[in-house]
Amino acid sequence: MDKQWFVVHTYSGYENKVKANLEKRIESMNMEDKIFRIVVPVEDEIEVKGGKRKVFKRKIFPGYVLVEMILDDDSYRVVRNTPGVTGFVGSVGIGSKPIPLTDEEANQIIRQMEGEEPRIRIDVEPGEKVRVLAGPFENFIGTVEDVNYEKAKVRVMISMFGRETPIELEYFQLEKVM
Repeated sequence: MDKQWFVVHTYSGYENKVKANLEKRIESMNMEDKIFRIVVPVEDEIEVKGGKRKVFKRKIFPGYVLVEMILDDDSYRVVRNTPGVTGFVGSVGIGSKPIPLTDEEANQIIRQMEGEEPRIRIDVEPGEKVRVLAGPFENFIGTVEDVNYEKAKVRVMISMFGRETPIELEYFQLEKVM
């Protein structure tokens, strides 16, 4: 039998605890030859608040853990009975075998985790008031008109010479005005 990736559902927020519990169980129950890798899918995300950048790990699929294993009754029981695990994704009814991810699906998730560029989370939305922190319009107050998450750019309407003027800013050049 080949090893395959399976998705395990956990209590939300318990993904890392399930990973640790499962690693302990694999060792104590001598399952290293059937259960190989446990992955909590995460990616780097940059959050900008008040002009400050902070990089943190964001769970791509909260409440889910990937397990690479050779599925048989023993390995199924070890994973299924791990504290925090609520079940396998793809199991239909009691006693049925869970459906593994395709190689393509598993590889896509792993690639996403190994992505070069961190994702950027911008905490402003259209309609919100912002202050420009840097550049020629420093200290101007404007209204967010559009947020381009792909390019990490924000279009802001500022009042200049009595007219509304659109300017495009990098996400780190502004802060929300409360």
